[in-house]
Amino acid sequence: MRASRLVSLLLLLQNHGRMSASRLAAELGVTARTVYRDVEALAAAGVPIYAEPGPSGGYQLVDGYRTRLTGLTADEAESLFLTGLPQPAAELGLGAQVAAAELKLMAALPTPYRDASTRIRQRFHLDAPGWYREADPVPQLVAAAEALWQDRVVEVRYRRWSPRPGVVTRRLHPLGLVLKAGVWYLVASGRTYRVANIEALTPLDETFTRPAGFDLAEFWREHVERYEEAEISDTAVVRLSPAGIAALPDILGPKAARLVARTLEPADADGWRRATVPLENVPHAAAGLLRLGADAQVLAPPELVSHMGNTIRAMARLYD
Repeated sequence: MRASRLVSLLLLLQNHGRMSASRLAAELGVTARTVYRDVEALAAAGVPIYAEPGPSGGYQLVDGYRTRLTGLTADEAESLFLTGLPQPAAELGLGAQVAAAELKLMAALPTPYRDASTRIRQRFHLDAPGWYREADPVPQLVAAAEALWQDRVVEVRYRRWSPRPGVVTRRLHPLGLVLKAGVWYLVASGRTYRVANIEALTPLDETFTRPAGFDLAEFWREHVERYEEAEISDTAVVRLSPAGIAALPDILGPKAARLVARTLEPADADGWRRATVPLENVPHAAAGLLRLGADAQVLAPPELVSHMGNTIRAMARLYD
Protein backbone atom coordinates (compact mmCIF):
# COMPACT_ATOMS: atom_id res chain seq x y z
CA MET A 1 0.00 0.00 0.00
CA ARG A 2 2.76 2.47 0.92
CA ALA A 3 4.77 1.69 -2.21
CA SER A 4 1.71 2.45 -4.35
CA ARG A 5 1.17 5.71 -2.44
CA LEU A 6 4.79 6.77 -2.94
CA VAL A 7 4.47 6.22 -6.69
CA SER A 8 1.22 8.20 -6.70
CA LEU A 9 2.85 11.08 -4.80
CA LEU A 10 5.74 11.09 -7.26
CA LEU A 11 3.37 11.12 -10.25
CA LEU A 12 1.29 13.91 -8.73
CA LEU A 13 4.36 16.11 -8.49
CA GLN A 14 5.46 15.12 -11.99
CA ASN A 15 2.05 15.99 -13.47
CA HIS A 16 1.17 19.09 -11.44
CA GLY A 17 4.49 20.62 -10.48
CA ARG A 18 4.70 22.26 -7.06
CA MET A 19 2.07 21.04 -4.57
CA SER A 20 1.60 21.81 -0.89
CA ALA A 21 1.57 19.06 1.72
CA SER A 22 -2.11 19.69 2.45
CA ARG A 23 -3.04 19.36 -1.23
CA LEU A 24 -1.01 16.18 -1.58
CA ALA A 25 -2.66 14.80 1.54
CA ALA A 26 -6.11 15.52 0.11
CA GLU A 27 -5.26 13.87 -3.21
CA LEU A 28 -3.83 10.76 -1.53
CA GLY A 29 -6.43 10.50 1.24
CA VAL A 30 -3.84 10.65 4.04
CA THR A 31 -2.69 13.18 6.66
CA ALA A 32 -0.09 15.88 6.07
CA ARG A 33 2.19 14.07 8.57
CA THR A 34 2.09 10.99 6.32
CA VAL A 35 3.04 13.15 3.33
CA TYR A 36 6.07 14.47 5.25
CA ARG A 37 7.23 10.92 5.94
CA ASP A 38 6.63 9.84 2.34
CA VAL A 39 8.63 12.79 0.98
CA GLU A 40 11.52 11.87 3.29
CA ALA A 41 11.35 8.28 2.01
CA LEU A 42 11.46 9.42 -1.62
CA ALA A 43 14.40 11.73 -0.93
CA ALA A 44 16.26 8.91 0.84
CA ALA A 45 15.66 6.72 -2.23
CA GLY A 46 17.41 9.29 -4.43
CA VAL A 47 14.40 11.09 -5.91
CA PRO A 48 15.37 14.79 -6.45
CA ILE A 49 12.51 16.30 -4.47
CA TYR A 50 12.76 19.50 -2.47
CA ALA A 51 10.54 21.84 -0.47
CA GLU A 52 9.94 25.50 -1.33
CA PRO A 53 9.01 27.53 1.80
CA GLY A 54 6.45 30.31 1.98
CA PRO A 55 2.68 30.75 1.48
CA SER A 56 2.89 29.66 -2.17
CA GLY A 57 5.51 27.01 -1.52
CA GLY A 58 5.30 23.25 -1.44
CA TYR A 59 7.09 20.18 -2.70
CA GLN A 60 8.36 19.79 -6.24
CA LEU A 61 10.79 17.78 -8.34
CA VAL A 62 14.00 19.11 -9.83
CA ASP A 63 13.27 20.47 -13.31
CA GLY A 64 13.52 17.81 -15.98
CA TYR A 65 13.17 14.83 -13.64
CA ARG A 66 10.68 12.22 -14.87
CA THR A 67 9.97 8.81 -13.41
CA ARG A 68 9.60 5.71 -15.56
CA LEU A 69 7.35 4.01 -12.97
CA THR A 70 4.26 4.31 -15.14
CA GLY A 71 3.34 0.67 -15.77
CA LEU A 72 -0.33 -0.02 -15.15
CA THR A 73 -1.41 -2.85 -12.90
CA ALA A 74 -4.10 -5.23 -14.15
CA ASP A 75 -6.77 -3.62 -11.93
CA GLU A 76 -5.78 -0.13 -13.09
CA ALA A 77 -5.90 -1.12 -16.75
CA GLU A 78 -9.34 -2.69 -16.31
CA SER A 79 -10.58 0.48 -14.62
CA LEU A 80 -9.41 2.87 -17.37
CA PHE A 81 -12.79 2.80 -19.12
CA LEU A 82 -14.30 4.39 -15.99
CA THR A 83 -11.90 7.35 -15.73
CA GLY A 84 -14.66 9.75 -16.77
CA LEU A 85 -17.13 8.26 -14.29
CA PRO A 86 -15.75 8.74 -10.78
CA GLN A 87 -19.02 7.96 -8.94
CA PRO A 88 -19.74 4.69 -10.80
CA ALA A 89 -16.08 3.72 -10.36
CA ALA A 90 -16.40 4.26 -6.60
CA GLU A 91 -19.64 2.23 -6.53
CA LEU A 92 -17.80 -0.64 -8.22
CA GLY A 93 -14.98 -0.41 -5.68
CA LEU A 94 -12.53 0.84 -8.32
CA GLY A 95 -12.11 4.46 -7.20
CA ALA A 96 -8.50 4.04 -6.06
CA GLN A 97 -7.52 2.08 -9.18
CA VAL A 98 -9.06 4.73 -11.45
CA ALA A 99 -7.17 7.52 -9.70
CA ALA A 100 -3.87 5.61 -9.91
CA ALA A 101 -4.44 4.72 -13.57
CA GLU A 102 -5.17 8.35 -14.44
CA LEU A 103 -1.96 9.49 -12.76
CA LYS A 104 0.16 6.93 -14.62
CA LEU A 105 -1.53 7.66 -17.91
CA MET A 106 -0.96 11.41 -17.49
CA ALA A 107 2.68 10.84 -16.57
CA ALA A 108 3.25 8.74 -19.69
CA LEU A 109 1.74 11.29 -22.09
CA PRO A 110 3.94 13.87 -23.86
CA THR A 111 3.44 17.37 -22.46
CA PRO A 112 1.18 18.69 -25.29
CA TYR A 113 -1.18 15.71 -24.96
CA ARG A 114 -1.13 15.93 -21.17
CA ASP A 115 -2.08 19.60 -21.38
CA ALA A 116 -4.91 18.76 -23.81
CA SER A 117 -6.19 16.05 -21.45
CA THR A 118 -6.21 18.50 -18.55
CA ARG A 119 -8.14 21.05 -20.64
CA ILE A 120 -10.76 18.44 -21.51
CA ARG A 121 -11.23 17.44 -17.86
CA GLN A 122 -11.63 21.10 -16.90
CA ARG A 123 -14.33 21.63 -19.53
CA PHE A 124 -16.38 18.41 -19.70
CA HIS A 125 -18.03 16.39 -16.94
CA LEU A 126 -20.51 13.52 -17.05
CA ASP A 127 -23.14 13.34 -14.30
CA ALA A 128 -25.14 10.14 -14.82
CA PRO A 129 -28.15 10.42 -12.44
CA GLY A 130 -31.20 12.42 -13.49
CA TRP A 131 -32.27 15.69 -11.89
CA TYR A 132 -33.48 15.66 -8.27
CA ARG A 133 -32.62 12.02 -7.71
CA GLU A 134 -29.86 10.24 -5.94
CA ALA A 135 -28.29 7.05 -7.17
CA ASP A 136 -29.93 3.83 -5.99
CA PRO A 137 -28.25 2.12 -3.03
CA VAL A 138 -26.52 -0.89 -4.58
CA PRO A 139 -24.92 -2.95 -1.78
CA GLN A 140 -24.62 -6.01 -4.06
CA LEU A 141 -22.92 -4.18 -6.94
CA VAL A 142 -19.32 -5.01 -6.00
CA ALA A 143 -20.16 -8.70 -5.48
CA ALA A 144 -21.94 -8.74 -8.85
CA ALA A 145 -18.92 -7.12 -10.53
CA GLU A 146 -16.51 -9.62 -8.97
CA ALA A 147 -18.63 -12.56 -10.16
CA LEU A 148 -18.83 -10.95 -13.58
CA TRP A 149 -15.03 -10.68 -13.86
CA GLN A 150 -14.65 -14.34 -12.90
CA ASP A 151 -17.49 -15.74 -15.09
CA ARG A 152 -18.93 -17.22 -11.91
CA VAL A 153 -22.50 -18.47 -11.48
CA VAL A 154 -24.37 -16.59 -8.75
CA GLU A 155 -27.49 -17.21 -6.73
CA VAL A 156 -29.54 -14.10 -6.00
CA ARG A 157 -32.57 -13.19 -3.94
CA TYR A 158 -34.38 -10.66 -6.13
CA ARG A 159 -37.28 -8.40 -5.20
CA ARG A 160 -39.63 -8.25 -8.16
CA TRP A 161 -42.91 -6.42 -8.69
CA SER A 162 -44.44 -8.46 -11.51
CA PRO A 163 -46.02 -10.73 -12.52
CA ARG A 164 -46.51 -11.28 -8.76
CA PRO A 165 -44.77 -9.02 -6.23
CA GLY A 166 -42.37 -10.82 -3.94
CA VAL A 167 -38.83 -12.08 -3.48
CA VAL A 168 -37.61 -14.87 -5.77
CA THR A 169 -34.40 -16.90 -5.87
CA ARG A 170 -32.56 -17.23 -9.16
CA ARG A 171 -29.33 -18.84 -10.43
CA LEU A 172 -27.76 -16.44 -12.91
CA HIS A 173 -24.88 -16.26 -15.38
CA PRO A 174 -23.69 -12.61 -15.13
CA LEU A 175 -22.83 -11.23 -18.57
CA GLY A 176 -22.56 -7.49 -17.98
CA LEU A 177 -23.33 -4.42 -15.89
CA VAL A 178 -24.98 -1.37 -17.42
CA LEU A 179 -25.39 2.11 -15.91
CA LYS A 180 -28.53 3.72 -17.36
CA ALA A 181 -29.58 7.19 -16.18
CA GLY A 182 -27.91 6.61 -12.81
CA VAL A 183 -29.42 3.14 -12.35
CA TRP A 184 -27.31 -0.04 -12.41
CA TYR A 185 -28.63 -3.12 -14.25
CA LEU A 186 -27.19 -6.63 -14.27
CA VAL A 187 -27.49 -8.45 -17.58
CA ALA A 188 -27.65 -12.18 -16.85
CA SER A 189 -29.09 -15.29 -18.43
CA GLY A 190 -30.70 -13.32 -21.22
CA ARG A 191 -32.57 -10.89 -18.93
CA THR A 192 -31.92 -7.67 -17.03
CA TYR A 193 -32.11 -7.19 -13.27
CA ARG A 194 -32.08 -3.90 -11.39
CA VAL A 195 -29.10 -4.19 -9.03
CA ALA A 196 -30.83 -2.17 -6.31
CA ASN A 197 -33.51 -4.90 -6.15
CA ILE A 198 -30.98 -7.66 -5.47
CA GLU A 199 -31.32 -8.34 -1.75
CA ALA A 200 -28.58 -10.97 -1.57
CA LEU A 201 -26.00 -12.34 -4.00
CA THR A 202 -23.94 -15.48 -3.40
CA PRO A 203 -21.13 -16.47 -5.81
CA LEU A 204 -21.15 -20.25 -6.33
CA ASP A 205 -18.19 -22.56 -6.91
CA GLU A 206 -19.34 -22.99 -10.49
CA THR A 207 -18.16 -21.08 -13.52
CA PHE A 208 -19.78 -20.78 -16.93
CA THR A 209 -18.72 -20.09 -20.50
CA ARG A 210 -19.88 -16.79 -21.93
CA PRO A 211 -22.01 -17.13 -25.08
CA ALA A 212 -19.87 -16.90 -28.19
CA GLY A 213 -20.21 -13.52 -29.87
CA PHE A 214 -22.20 -11.94 -27.03
CA ASP A 215 -22.07 -8.14 -27.43
CA LEU A 216 -23.20 -6.28 -24.31
CA ALA A 217 -23.72 -2.94 -26.09
CA GLU A 218 -25.80 -4.58 -28.82
CA PHE A 219 -27.84 -6.59 -26.30
CA TRP A 220 -28.59 -3.44 -24.31
CA ARG A 221 -29.51 -1.44 -27.40
CA GLU A 222 -32.04 -4.09 -28.41
CA HIS A 223 -33.36 -4.27 -24.85
CA VAL A 224 -33.88 -0.51 -24.72
CA GLU A 225 -35.63 -0.55 -28.09
CA ARG A 226 -38.00 -3.30 -26.93
CA TYR A 227 -38.71 -1.44 -23.71
CA GLU A 228 -39.27 1.93 -25.33
CA GLU A 229 -41.53 0.42 -27.96
CA ALA A 230 -43.60 -0.97 -25.10
CA GLU A 231 -43.13 -4.53 -26.33
CA ILE A 232 -43.19 -5.81 -22.76
CA SER A 233 -45.72 -7.74 -20.77
CA ASP A 234 -45.71 -5.36 -17.81
CA THR A 235 -47.98 -2.37 -18.41
CA ALA A 236 -50.28 -0.12 -16.45
CA VAL A 237 -53.72 1.04 -17.61
CA VAL A 238 -54.22 4.69 -16.75
CA ARG A 239 -57.15 7.09 -17.23
CA LEU A 240 -55.91 10.58 -18.11
CA SER A 241 -57.52 14.01 -18.21
CA PRO A 242 -56.70 16.40 -21.08
CA ALA A 243 -54.29 18.19 -18.73
CA GLY A 244 -52.70 14.86 -17.77
CA ILE A 245 -52.16 13.96 -21.42
CA ALA A 246 -50.57 17.35 -22.06
CA ALA A 247 -48.22 16.86 -19.08
CA LEU A 248 -46.96 13.45 -20.19
CA PRO A 249 -43.87 14.74 -22.07
CA ASP A 250 -42.67 16.51 -18.92
CA ILE A 251 -43.41 13.54 -16.65
CA LEU A 252 -42.33 10.60 -18.81
CA GLY A 253 -40.11 12.29 -21.39
CA PRO A 254 -41.01 13.07 -25.02
CA LYS A 255 -40.29 9.63 -26.45
CA ALA A 256 -42.21 7.69 -23.80
CA ALA A 257 -45.07 10.18 -24.06
CA ARG A 258 -45.31 9.49 -27.80
CA LEU A 259 -45.47 5.75 -27.14
CA VAL A 260 -48.25 6.23 -24.61
CA ALA A 261 -50.10 8.53 -27.02
CA ARG A 262 -50.33 5.66 -29.50
CA THR A 263 -52.46 3.71 -27.03
CA LEU A 264 -54.93 6.50 -26.19
CA GLU A 265 -58.56 5.42 -26.47
CA PRO A 266 -61.45 7.73 -27.46
CA ALA A 267 -62.49 10.25 -24.81
CA ASP A 268 -65.29 9.40 -22.39
CA ALA A 269 -68.12 11.73 -21.39
CA ASP A 270 -65.78 13.69 -19.10
CA GLY A 271 -63.10 14.10 -21.77
CA TRP A 272 -60.78 11.59 -20.10
CA ARG A 273 -58.98 8.90 -22.13
CA ARG A 274 -57.50 5.52 -21.26
CA ALA A 275 -53.91 4.70 -22.17
CA THR A 276 -51.32 1.97 -21.60
CA VAL A 277 -48.09 2.95 -19.84
CA PRO A 278 -44.94 0.72 -19.75
CA LEU A 279 -44.38 -0.56 -16.21
CA GLU A 280 -40.77 -1.09 -15.07
CA ASN A 281 -41.78 -1.73 -11.46
CA VAL A 282 -44.49 -0.53 -9.09
CA PRO A 283 -42.55 2.13 -7.11
CA HIS A 284 -40.98 3.57 -10.27
CA ALA A 285 -44.36 3.83 -12.03
CA ALA A 286 -46.09 5.23 -8.96
CA ALA A 287 -43.46 7.93 -8.49
CA GLY A 288 -44.06 9.19 -12.03
CA LEU A 289 -47.85 8.91 -12.05
CA LEU A 290 -48.18 10.66 -8.69
CA ARG A 291 -46.64 13.71 -10.33
CA LEU A 292 -49.77 13.92 -12.50
CA GLY A 293 -51.84 14.49 -9.37
CA ALA A 294 -55.60 14.46 -9.90
CA ASP A 295 -55.17 14.31 -13.68
CA ALA A 296 -54.44 10.56 -13.69
CA GLN A 297 -56.30 7.52 -12.34
CA VAL A 298 -54.55 4.13 -12.33
CA LEU A 299 -56.91 1.28 -13.25
CA ALA A 300 -54.52 -1.68 -13.45
CA PRO A 301 -52.57 -3.70 -12.39
CA PRO A 302 -54.06 -4.22 -8.90
CA GLU A 303 -50.71 -3.95 -7.10
CA LEU A 304 -50.08 -0.53 -8.63
CA VAL A 305 -53.62 0.62 -7.78
CA SER A 306 -53.08 -0.52 -4.19
CA HIS A 307 -49.68 1.15 -3.99
CA MET A 308 -51.09 4.43 -5.33
CA GLY A 309 -54.05 4.32 -2.93
CA ASN A 310 -51.86 3.62 0.10
CA THR A 311 -49.48 6.41 -0.82
CA ILE A 312 -52.25 8.95 -1.44
CA ARG A 313 -54.03 8.06 1.82
CA ALA A 314 -50.76 8.43 3.73
CA MET A 315 -50.21 11.82 2.10
CA ALA A 316 -53.77 12.89 2.95
CA ARG A 317 -53.23 12.02 6.62
CA LEU A 318 -50.23 14.32 6.68
CA TYR A 319 -52.42 17.26 5.63
CA ASP A 320 -55.55 16.56 7.72
